[in-house]
Amino acid sequence: MPIALLALTLSAFAIGTTEFVIVGLLPTVAADLAISLPSAGLLVSLYALGVAIGAPVLTALTGRLPRKRLLLALMALFTAGNLLAWLAPTYESLVAARILTGLAHGVFFSIGSTIATGLVPREKAASAIAVMFTGLTVALVTGVPLGTFIGQHFGWRETFLAVSALGVIAFVGSALFVPRNIAHKPPASLLQQARVLGQPRLLLVYATTAIGYGGTFIPFTYLASILTEVSGLQASAVGWVMLVYGISVAVGNLWGGRLADRLGPIPALRIIFALLAAVLLLLQFTAPHPWLAVGTVLLWGAVAFGNVPGLQVYVVKQAERVAPDAVDVASGLNIAAFNLGIAGAAWAGGLIVTHLGLIHTPWIGALVVLVSLALTQLSGVLDRRSGLPVRGHGPVPVGH
Repeated sequence: MPIALLALTLSAFAIGTTEFVIVGLLPTVAADLAISLPSAGLLVSLYALGVAIGAPVLTALTGRLPRKRLLLALMALFTAGNLLAWLAPTYESLVAARILTGLAHGVFFSIGSTIATGLVPREKAASAIAVMFTGLTVALVTGVPLGTFIGQHFGWRETFLAVSALGVIAFVGSALFVPRNIAHKPPASLLQQARVLGQPRLLLVYATTAIGYGGTFIPFTYLASILTEVSGLQASAVGWVMLVYGISVAVGNLWGGRLADRLGPIPALRIIFALLAAVLLLLQFTAPHPWLAVGTVLLWGAVAFGNVPGLQVYVVKQAERVAPDAVDVASGLNIAAFNLGIAGAAWAGGLIVTHLGLIHTPWIGALVVLVSLALTQLSGVLDRRSGLPVRGHGPVPVGH
């Protein structure tokens, strides 16, 4: 394994940590900056919005830059954003820091796959991509709970300082070991991306992705507050619950991929969305009971991200049929849809918390997921009318 690939993996770990660790820190940030919980929730929304914009738009605008130079610039921007978050004197400056890091995130994962495959022989390309994206999985399993622990015991600012240190290490590793002459094709232009967005069947998949993840992130954004204010757990226990959740997510991703392989994407997505809605509804009743709440969070993790493989396989399948010259663009826009769903969910969750209360986020999230289930059913009906097979496989770009 090239050392340069490990530097990319460390970058993915740092970026994944800074994206999701804020969920465990929202109550602490809100208390320290004297802002409302919904205002703190916008730190999740605006980061995801930065990713959604950064991935397609900035990747197209920076397409002709040498890959190594762009990679180093992104990691410098990422590190600067986290340092700004560490020093942020006001809520507004923290918002700016989150948007900066979100922009870096979006472009990094757009170019990361091409850099990773340029480091290994062609026959090992898929393995190289998988290694790099393990950084995201490891971030959910270890980085997020560790960052939450640091924030609970030493202050939320120190979490961002620790992530900044990871960014510096990743920058140095990339500067030393990533070669200068990585070949690459210019990414799709904004016009090409706009043409993909003109395909109704792809728009249906993007809506399914955005709404499905919106449903789960309505309560997930405020999970730390639910656990402390509704379930009655100590703040110090939140990091441990996030650890349990992260392990469950890692298992659920593998399970979801195998289910999509065995049944085909549409049948697998029906099952996973139905289970996700059921678990969120269950949380509505178990949230006031600490141990039952933790058990429900464990079940939640197993299905929360299990639909990623099925959604990505399905969007590739549809793109090969309706936009064969822009399959990569179509897949990348599904990642943007994922982050638009997160952005909208955190904002909507804030409204729910303000006007109804924390305890209402799970059942409303379940209803939103059911909308995604209905859209999945509609896609299956349209496939049958078009004579498309139930099963369909293609390369599965991962990450977000």
